[in-house]
Amino acid sequence: MTQRLNLYKAAPDIYKATLALSQQVGQGIDPGLKYLMELRASQINKCAFCIDMHTKDARHHGETEERISLVAAFDEADEFFSEKERAALAFTEAVTVLTDGHVPDAVYERVAKHWTEQEIAQLIGIIAVINTWNRFNVSARTPGGHYKPGQYA
Repeated sequence: MTQRLNLYKAAPDIYKATLALSQQVGQGIDPGLKYLMELRASQINKCAFCIDMHTKDARHHGETEERISLVAAFDEADEFFSEKERAALAFTEAVTVLTDGHVPDAVYERVAKHWTEQEIAQLIGIIAVINTWNRFNVSARTPGGHYKPGQYA
């Protein structure tokens, strides 16, 4: 796969604004869970660059191989994920996919059992931003496999 364009070079202002937003979302959310949410959305969106990045960052920041490997099957891996984390990951899937044009009430109610409105707003921010990055990188065909943890910190 050949990269179509480099977003940073083609539109540096868009890149910088999205990066700034990335650094603001997720305040008060466990960084390990944030990486797993970003990884799960990136898996759904088939974004090789972001899958590579968030797998490496999660590992670098102490996430276990089991949690990283099982994030795609989080609801079947309750030994490795708390109900609160599974609710956030289910919410990640629902907000990422939106095939029915909405987030199902049951998914929202599940996340609302464990998270405050302010925390849910942060979860939405995490999900919205990673979906933006996924769309940039999938459209540009940004290749995965070359990311180093903390490269964009």
